[in-house]
Amino acid sequence: MSRRRYKSRNQKFKGPWITDELGIDRGDRIRVELGDPHETGETSATYEGISIEVAGGVPGETVEVEITRRYPNSLAATVVGIDNPSTDRTDPLCPYYLSCSGCQWQHVTYERQLDLKRERVERAIRAYPEFADVSILPALPSPENYGYRNHARFTVRKSGEIGYVNRHTRQWLRVDRCLLMAEQINTALGKMQDHVRGMSQMSIRVGVNTGDMLIQPKLPNAAIDLKSGGRDYTEKLNGRPYRVAGSSFFQVNTAQAENLGAILAERLQLSDKDTLIDAYAGVGTFAIMLASYVRKVIVIEESNSAVEDATHNAHDIPNIEFIEAKTEEAMPGLSGEVDVLILDPPRRGCHPEAIEATKQLAPGKIAMVSCDPQTMARDLASLCADSSFILEEVQPVDLFPQTHHVECIAILKKA
Repeated sequence: MSRRRYKSRNQKFKGPWITDELGIDRGDRIRVELGDPHETGETSATYEGISIEVAGGVPGETVEVEITRRYPNSLAATVVGIDNPSTDRTDPLCPYYLSCSGCQWQHVTYERQLDLKRERVERAIRAYPEFADVSILPALPSPENYGYRNHARFTVRKSGEIGYVNRHTRQWLRVDRCLLMAEQINTALGKMQDHVRGMSQMSIRVGVNTGDMLIQPKLPNAAIDLKSGGRDYTEKLNGRPYRVAGSSFFQVNTAQAENLGAILAERLQLSDKDTLIDAYAGVGTFAIMLASYVRKVIVIEESNSAVEDATHNAHDIPNIEFIEAKTEEAMPGLSGEVDVLILDPPRRGCHPEAIEATKQLAPGKIAMVSCDPQTMARDLASLCADSSFILEEVQPVDLFPQTHHVECIAILKKA
């Protein structure tokens, strides 16, 4: 049995591999019982004491799986047979399901997906004893379970074929239609498939409420009837246009982005006397949505393209001020009373200096918007240390149906 070398960043893992002792390799089949989902979305199992990430399973099932990859300390596998199918199981709609790895839960009923997402958030929060009694609310469903994504990233082969790369096997898969993508993206994909020889990566972003589209980079084939290589596109939220550059962040689920703003307005109980800071603000989505509720909004964003977009998007709103800087660098320099703070950090969470600056500013209310329950829980624990703030509730919001990803809004108040 040959050993495949495992690369971690720039280093090669030379062993010994714990999985060597099993005497099994990719393609072998074993039978296991499935537990809770991993943080990657695959269901957990163990075999001879080795952890397995199982794609296509539902907690509680006994299944036969095929090993798809060996790692030094774990295995990845896919369900190929089920002894006791769960009542939460349903037939996936996509012909690429499991081969693609982009969706983890298409085989699970949507009601159960929402429960699994709430449970994932609860596990992350309850890992901190001080949050034992914090309310974790039911996950809010997405208006659309398919066709909701306004942004796609594809890998292109030398032949001009377009598709995805499986996360575990690293095998490339041709994709002619992705059921998670907005219809405009799939229409564009159909026009480009087999005709973009010379490209390696491609991004398609679409305004689902405007029909505007941004394809990057510029297509090498002038015969394709699609505009490409531009700087930005326009989307509308609650009827208001937002310009979004290709390098700027924007939520992939437009309808749920609108709902996030409504939730923040409701849960923060904003006043026309409040000063609000919107940190990690992107193109100004929340700042613009909430500006009419407060006296003043201070926007902090480090991306130059996003600040340019936010300034453009808020050109007619006089009570918004912009700071182009990293949040951890800008916040310590702010003075005066801050009533409300919104933290919407990237997946890696808040910089420790941003946490400390938050404690120094001591806003009366904080909303943390996060797409990663683990880093969110870590940052919430740091904010609540030394009784600085009290975590009141966490609201999961499903921006990513058919996948394990979940957005959350956590509400804190000053202790």
